[in-house]
Amino acid sequence: MSDDYSKVLLDESEMPTQWYNVIPDLPAPPPPPLHPGTLEPIGPDDLAPLFPMALILQEVSGDSYIDIPGEVLDVYRLWRPSPLLRARRLEQELDTPAKIFLKYEGVSPAGSHKPNTAVPQAYYNAQEGVTRLTTETGAGQWGSALAFATAQYGLECEVWQVRASYDQKPYRRTMMEVWGARVHPSPSDLTESGRAVLAAEPSSPGSLGIAISEAVEQAAQREDTRYALGSVLNHVLLHQTIIGEEALLQLAKVGETPDVLVGCTGGGSNFGGLSFPFLREKLAGRMDPVIRCVEPASCPSLTRGEYRYDFGDTGQLTPLVKMHTLGHSFIPDPIHAGGLRYHGMSPLVSHLYELGLVEAESIHQNECFAAALRFARTEGILPAPEPTHAIAAAVREALRCKESGEEKVILTALCGHGHLDLAAYEKYLAGELVDYDYPEEKIAEAMANVPVLA
Repeated sequence: MSDDYSKVLLDESEMPTQWYNVIPDLPAPPPPPLHPGTLEPIGPDDLAPLFPMALILQEVSGDSYIDIPGEVLDVYRLWRPSPLLRARRLEQELDTPAKIFLKYEGVSPAGSHKPNTAVPQAYYNAQEGVTRLTTETGAGQWGSALAFATAQYGLECEVWQVRASYDQKPYRRTMMEVWGARVHPSPSDLTESGRAVLAAEPSSPGSLGIAISEAVEQAAQREDTRYALGSVLNHVLLHQTIIGEEALLQLAKVGETPDVLVGCTGGGSNFGGLSFPFLREKLAGRMDPVIRCVEPASCPSLTRGEYRYDFGDTGQLTPLVKMHTLGHSFIPDPIHAGGLRYHGMSPLVSHLYELGLVEAESIHQNECFAAALRFARTEGILPAPEPTHAIAAAVREALRCKESGEEKVILTALCGHGHLDLAAYEKYLAGELVDYDYPEEKIAEAMANVPVLA
């Protein structure tokens, strides 16, 4: 291919047909989840009230590759393969010798990367006779993805949306309802978990940890219902690896390999989906990119959290997982990147960070939106607030290349569009966007409630 391209495309026939499991290639396995009552490693039966067995087996799989069912591939073809973009106009505006590539997931029906796992999760549940799924959502990207996916397989969908985002992003709620989902603000008075939070703080902005508790509580009460999670767990990150597998093929078409890979990181699904196939290549000695997580400065689980066993939800209904955490009772400040407002980090991403295989940095939201405007005004795409963190990190790296003269190849995932996030951009343009500082006292209080385990 000549060097004047603006995007790299794959034919449908080139779409990967397997997901990649990074765990067998790691120098050490991640610590197991623990039962909160016995503190022993959990088994498949412990997860059966929440997930279908097919997903439980993927969660603990030792296979490097897992075939994508044909019925899932059929739905994937609505938007996959997604394009790899070359941000030439941004490069020119930055006056950098670096090349910036973005894997664009905003072309999906829900406008983000989330359907990559929502579709298989809905499929496997439908195959096992489940008729209703519950879930949580922050900004609404995951909730809308699951609403779309359940509509494909005739399932009911009930969503608890974090109150701050429920109020900030009303059209995300409308999108979920268009696809047939029922949406509740979280904390709500529909669950014991929600009522407990409201009793203590009636005006609580909510958090993903609280919303998870509500969705899990509801799923456990009915035999026809299971729970679906949009990030954090191994099987969720597994489904997202189609992003990185496609990006590898696309970069090969133009003869490029990344020197730096950056990804926004809240629960880890977008980051893992892009980076894990490249980490495989790095571990095999075929390339050597720096792989960097980028998180909000107000919710910095990797850069400021502790690596220890903690609950994935505020109500302590989930298994204990070893991850970087700010404390399960920590409620992040109401930044507009609602999908990154999570107290913990994927156990698998946390494990990679502990092994020294990935780096991490945190960025305030004003710098992120400044980078997003630069990107939108050159490349034309309005990013969701979550990937603005990755764009800001890519801009930082490109400007370092401007100073050093290095011609690095920078890769990131533009994991969603911001068409329904205009209220956030409006606040930024009006100079009203707040940069929340690292809340040391609030995190110290939350960490005091985390179990002390070896």
